[in-house]
Amino acid sequence: MNSELIATVRRFNRTVTQRVGALDDQYMSRDRPLAQARLLWEIGPDGAEIAALRARLGVDSGYLSRLLRTLKGDGLVRVGPADRAGGDGRVRVAALTDAGRSEWAELDERSDELARSILEPLSDQRRERLVSAMAEVQRLLVSSMVVVRPCPPGDPRARACVRAYAHEIAQRFDGGFDPARSKPVRDEDLVPPAGVFLLATLNGEPVGCGAIKLHAGAPAEIKRVWVSDTVRGLGVGRRLLDQLERYAAERGWTAARLDTNRNLTEAIALYRAAGYREIAPYNDEPYAHHWFEKTLTPVT
Repeated sequence: MNSELIATVRRFNRTVTQRVGALDDQYMSRDRPLAQARLLWEIGPDGAEIAALRARLGVDSGYLSRLLRTLKGDGLVRVGPADRAGGDGRVRVAALTDAGRSEWAELDERSDELARSILEPLSDQRRERLVSAMAEVQRLLVSSMVVVRPCPPGDPRARACVRAYAHEIAQRFDGGFDPARSKPVRDEDLVPPAGVFLLATLNGEPVGCGAIKLHAGAPAEIKRVWVSDTVRGLGVGRRLLDQLERYAAERGWTAARLDTNRNLTEAIALYRAAGYREIAPYNDEPYAHHWFEKTLTPVT
């Protein structure tokens, strides 16, 4: 990694934390630091599950518990089971009290004031430049927060992605999509050493998937590449594709291939941009109109 890139990121981090008041022990002139204020904001008027808060904020359960205890002690938050009428008591939620809702509204107003104070000294042109740059930085930071890891295909998160994938292609294919007509992809084909299923998550939530089958004596076959609308345009599909190719190359495969439907124009563009070339049909998949193959670079 280029050392100047790292130095630039560190300078940016120092400037932002100072400008937004992250170093103040009384964030926005309230009686609490940024971490407590952020948690209060994330709970919001509708409340939130504790597990979801931990995933969104990227904090461990011990630290989150300490933050919640402080907010409870200040009379701003209450914590209890999700369903007090007899639901699963293991699912716990945090909700704002009346005082908490008042404090949340105050934080909302002061956050607007902070944003205005950042923009006000700048000319109109510089405001547009700053806001545009912020949007791009936010997009790229979210992209860097996406985690791609192997996952058992029977995992509930993997199942959820495959269902979302099937639902989407059913809407986009001419005449819909019937899984019974498509060539089957069995779970046992997507676990080592036969293959792998990759899951992409953002703050613990599944946002994409992809799989590869390692055929003996034939090119590896990429299957079920899907990315949620919430992270489209962030390069998640390309990351999934790259890691699937690398997985096969590390195990000695020299080529990967796939089939796709003519209506999946974004996927076709991705494959072509990634170096795949169109080939003659290698299977009888009824929903396929295009077949692609790519030579893989050996990985030692």
